[in-house]
Amino acid sequence: MTDRVRRRVLSGLGFAEGPRWRDGRLWFSDMGAALVMAVDLDGRAEEIVAVPNRPSGLGWLPDGRMLIVSMADRRVLRLEGARLELHADLSGMVSFDCNDMVVDGRGRAYVGNAGFDMRERPVTPRATRLVLVTPQGETRVVDEQLVFPNGAAIDAQGRTLVVAETFGQRLTAFTVIDDGSLTDRRTFADLPGHAPDGICLDAEGAVWFADATGQACLRVREGGEVVDRVDTGRGCFACALGGEDRRTLFLLTAEAYSGAAIRSRTGAVEVVDVEVPGAGWP
Repeated sequence: MTDRVRRRVLSGLGFAEGPRWRDGRLWFSDMGAALVMAVDLDGRAEEIVAVPNRPSGLGWLPDGRMLIVSMADRRVLRLEGARLELHADLSGMVSFDCNDMVVDGRGRAYVGNAGFDMRERPVTPRATRLVLVTPQGETRVVDEQLVFPNGAAIDAQGRTLVVAETFGQRLTAFTVIDDGSLTDRRTFADLPGHAPDGICLDAEGAVWFADATGQACLRVREGGEVVDRVDTGRGCFACALGGEDRRTLFLLTAEAYSGAAIRSRTGAVEVVDVEVPGAGWP
């Protein structure tokens, strides 16, 4: 493990999720403020678009149009100029609110969902569906056995998809075939005691994952060996590799995922430098 200096780039956010580096800025969703935003490394922030039903995962079609997960109405929206249009309606395919998403280089989006209402008591996680949305907005189910599919990443060759199962305490990998379907389901890493949330891949094939209950972001190799860790001292819910050389690890943190923390606007974007650059999507 390496000692590093964390630097806060932006604070005062409701609850930040879905970080993506593009065109010299980090793009992300402030779920608490119902906004998609972008910020550069000097902290200059811009509000991109309001998403009333709470934005989460972000990505782009090959022509540069942004896709945005709209959580509460379980849709994927497409940003056309300054106007949001429906790209795909997943409401009849998923069992609870949609969350994170990864979009590959061909514009295919893989969208997760919680699978159950987290306000339930007792909390009873159950398997749910991962939905593929084509660039044309067509939808189909590509897996039905993931327990709270959340952050997702695709390697630089577009052949491997890794999904964080937050309540499953593991990362699960698939081989992506030509039509976007998934095969060869396998465990990338068992992570007992951790709750992997947002993830990103690096050039050595390792995964950085935000541990939603562990106040840290950890780097894990396929097979489960944890080889690096950045302690955040508070909740860490998403991560991304970006910057000019993709060696800047962005950490999206907050005091907690709670109504009180969101109202107090404890969310922040923090950065540390790492040795291995990012690869693939997001």
